[in-house]
Amino acid sequence: MSLKDDALKMHKENKGKLEIKSKVKIENQEDLSLAYTPGVAFVCKEIERDKELAYDYTSKNNMVAVITDGSAVLGLGNIGPYGAIPVMEGKSILLKELAGVDSIPLCLKTQNVEEIISICKALEPTLGAINLEDISAPRCVTIERRLIEEMDIPVFHDDQHGTSIIVAAAFLNIERFTKRKLSDMTVVLSGTGAAGSMVAKMLKKIGVGKIYAYNITGVVDKNKYDSYDFLIKELIDEGVFDTPEAHDNTLASIIKGADAFVGVSAPNLVSKEMVKSMNDKPIIFAMANPNPEITYDDAIEAGAYIVGSGRSDYPNQINNVLAFPGIFKGALAVRAKKINEEMKLAAAYAISSIIKDEELRCDYIVPSAFDKRVVDSVSKAVMEAAIKTGVTRK
Repeated sequence: MSLKDDALKMHKENKGKLEIKSKVKIENQEDLSLAYTPGVAFVCKEIERDKELAYDYTSKNNMVAVITDGSAVLGLGNIGPYGAIPVMEGKSILLKELAGVDSIPLCLKTQNVEEIISICKALEPTLGAINLEDISAPRCVTIERRLIEEMDIPVFHDDQHGTSIIVAAAFLNIERFTKRKLSDMTVVLSGTGAAGSMVAKMLKKIGVGKIYAYNITGVVDKNKYDSYDFLIKELIDEGVFDTPEAHDNTLASIIKGADAFVGVSAPNLVSKEMVKSMNDKPIIFAMANPNPEITYDDAIEAGAYIVGSGRSDYPNQINNVLAFPGIFKGALAVRAKKINEEMKLAAAYAISSIIKDEELRCDYIVPSAFDKRVVDSVSKAVMEAAIKTGVTRK
């Protein structure tokens, strides 16, 4: 059978990937009176007196909602909320299986920014955190920022921050492995949407020297400032995106002489000739999924020294699963009010530190998604950063 047949068969046989299980048994009248009426009334009154006690008495303490409007699902685009359900179920089972975090997928039948914000805010009493997922840019940025500001629980858009955290971890290890200072590196980024914009910000935070960006309109250039959306304007203003001294508005013109390429855009944008035009021992992270900007084999044949992708069938998979389970586990453990920049950076350094200096290789720059050390390392680092920055309830 093909992968398609196998996937359809598995989902149909199980009628999806999630179920709800009770933590307590209801086998007799006493059990019923404790779990439901009349005993539950005493618990309700305690929480009414102090809503923070919901963390002690209910599943709020370990409950994440994976929320989408279906507008930017995987590489499938705007397939809507029904088509998005299997992906959100997948995120939920990863949270449970890898980090022991309970979650529920919520696919919203609206793509109106204000309606999404309103729905999420209304769900706050039940939830310990929200994982926004597969919402198109730049709407996703507006939604996340508003919810972080207006809610009292962590809100984390994984498409923005998950990828950026893993890429940052990889570059921290590249610096250790190659002995090339990040501050001396020029990175070319293809794709400036949800993932790309945050990848650029995170790379600047860890010390990368220059970042040139390319998107569907061409090279990002401060001289074209008025033509950009608010997110790209912000990144120009903050000095995250640098304007190349000379270019002809093509990716080829800015990749020449660069140290690294990071792609979160579209298939087949990078040729072997472009890789050959880069600096000595170039680094290629072609992460468009399922078809990358350049294939692994072509990049290697063209002389790439380190190659990463979004695919699981090649080395150095840049997989968000390395970040979000541990981040939510850590944030929930200390009852964080938000996931701030310090917590994200802590996660990147924690992922990087999993691999020791002597273990680093061209084909082993980031840990495997199945490395059992990752979740605990990330969650511990996130907890410590949350406590240090004063965003916890504990």
